[in-house]
Amino acid sequence: MDINALLVELHGRVAGHVDEALDELDPALLTKSPGPGANTIGWLIWHLTRVQDHHVSELLDEEQLWVTGDWARHFGLDPDPQNTGYGHDAGDVAAIQLDGVAVLRDYYAVVAKRTEALLARTTAADLERVVDTRWDPPVTLAVRLISVLDDDIMHAGQATYLRGLFS
Repeated sequence: MDINALLVELHGRVAGHVDEALDELDPALLTKSPGPGANTIGWLIWHLTRVQDHHVSELLDEEQLWVTGDWARHFGLDPDPQNTGYGHDAGDVAAIQLDGVAVLRDYYAVVAKRTEALLARTTAADLERVVDTRWDPPVTLAVRLISVLDDDIMHAGQATYLRGLFS
């Protein structure tokens, strides 16, 4: 298996988990919290998508789809490119008001498509490229991609767990 196939396969696992969390989901469960201050299914999928959109747009030196598209309106938010969910409190989680399951799935799909295109053309040599010098040591493309995919898999798993908890 070459590096592209490996990266695309790993990224595809996220989509599978997102589908598992959202398929035939009662829209009322998107904003249902398992307890005070806990994240919701809708917030978890929104957050993992926002992180992927934010980080991959930086890697591509492109605008975020959150900013260039009409996505924020469907979540009851402003198109703030820095709002990815990091540091959100219970009020911020509750502020995510989705137009429905489809908009969440659609936003993830467009972000995932752009990410997959990047992964499909990434070479082993590309992975060594430094993409963020704000950290010590500087962050390589490999480390950034691992960070994004790890975060996405973790949150998709949490959303899937919540779905099971509510069933």
